[in-house]
Amino acid sequence: MKVHGKPMRTLWLEPDGQAAGIIDQTCLPHAFTTARLSTLEEAAHAIRNMRVRGAPLIGATAAYGVWLALRTDASDGALENALTLLRATRPTAVNLHWALDEMRRVLAPLPPPQRVAAALRRAQEICDEDVAINRAIGGHGLKLLEAAWEKKGRQGRLNVLTHCNAGWLATVDWGTALAPIYLAHDAGLPVHVWVDETRPRNQGAALTAWELGQHGVPHTVIADNVGGHLMQHGDVDLCIVGTDRTTAHGDVANKIGTYLKALAAKDNGVPFYVALPSPTIDWTLKDGVREIPIEQRDGAELSDVTGRLRSGEVATVRVTPEGSPAANYAFDVTPARLVSALVTERGVCPASEDGLLSLFPERKGKMA
Repeated sequence: MKVHGKPMRTLWLEPDGQAAGIIDQTCLPHAFTTARLSTLEEAAHAIRNMRVRGAPLIGATAAYGVWLALRTDASDGALENALTLLRATRPTAVNLHWALDEMRRVLAPLPPPQRVAAALRRAQEICDEDVAINRAIGGHGLKLLEAAWEKKGRQGRLNVLTHCNAGWLATVDWGTALAPIYLAHDAGLPVHVWVDETRPRNQGAALTAWELGQHGVPHTVIADNVGGHLMQHGDVDLCIVGTDRTTAHGDVANKIGTYLKALAAKDNGVPFYVALPSPTIDWTLKDGVREIPIEQRDGAELSDVTGRLRSGEVATVRVTPEGSPAANYAFDVTPARLVSALVTERGVCPASEDGLLSLFPERKGKMA
């Protein structure tokens, strides 16, 4: 995708070959800043503190983190230490665990002198694979948007509601839920996006709105509680969101508030689609509500808000009374029964075990 007209990814090998480069997403939308990750600890900090975020990008950054660790010490103990440290940074996004398992699979059998080059090579491959996967998701999702446009009689505008940020900032490029929207816009469909602000971290207002604006996609930021009202009045043609973990039965964990949007969509007959790359599928889990770990983050993310003052200064202010505790649940789980379809790189399927196995038959007989 592009930033100020310049093609970019969210993660890259720096020109000197000594560090990974990232877009520091904690600075958006008020400043566009890049940063270098030169050590394992810097990579872990970037993930934990959401300088990079989004399940696919977390996994890709962790892969680079393993490479950074092995440059200093490529022993078995150092490899396991790196995997353990990175695995503890974010508990919900399964792509993190997938990427780390993949790095162990490739690196553990190799003698230490061969591991550094192999780690860099696999990290770069994971990034390239993510781009290809997300572009394919976009192509399959585009067909759903085209069908919705035909159903609407090709009149007015095609209103799509999304929650949180599942665009290219959440991946290496293209995004998951936003990839079909970019392709629809580029194909000339009059797509308009309702952007949930997505409290408490405001990833919709800060990130989704920013990247849609960079691409020229018409959009409107709304409070999280507006979506149901818009659906009741026929102003939402479909919803599409991403996911940080999907069970083998089609339950999806996504940013807190997604479940409520799915309930409103079900009540109003609005299609509710979930876009996901296959590394986001956790084939070991069946019941998302009971089994998916839900990250609880610092309450300050809820009690404090960062924004630009009229003076132009960026500042953080408290919006809750001193002494009032804040519970900051980062994700919720939407049961498969509320999901109209899953959109993967291999196609669109029902949100069910049979649906997923129809696209990934190699998993038959291998699930826990």
